[in-house]
Amino acid sequence: MALIVNIYYTGTDGSARKFAEEMKASGLVERIRAEQGNLRYEYFLPMDDPETVLLIDAWENEEALGLHHKTPMMQEIAALREKYHLKMRVQKFIGEK
Repeated sequence: MALIVNIYYTGTDGSARKFAEEMKASGLVERIRAEQGNLRYEYFLPMDDPETVLLIDAWENEEALGLHHKTPMMQEIAALREKYHLKMRVQKFIGEK
């Protein structure tokens, strides 16, 4: 079973999209995808909300996600979230790999 986390990043004036673009351009996305236990790390743009970006983040288990949360990358992500003044809404699900 996999742990699937949906994170909705919401801002103003396109800031959520700029955040996702900087995450990718900075190499953070590829570094996270390369972590042991990561199954998916992808951003999506909801059609009915131009100020929100959805991240679908999937991990093999809670342990893998917990290890990810202890990496220095989390501080980099938090700094970018602050830079773009984003709010977050998180949903967790258990699913298949």
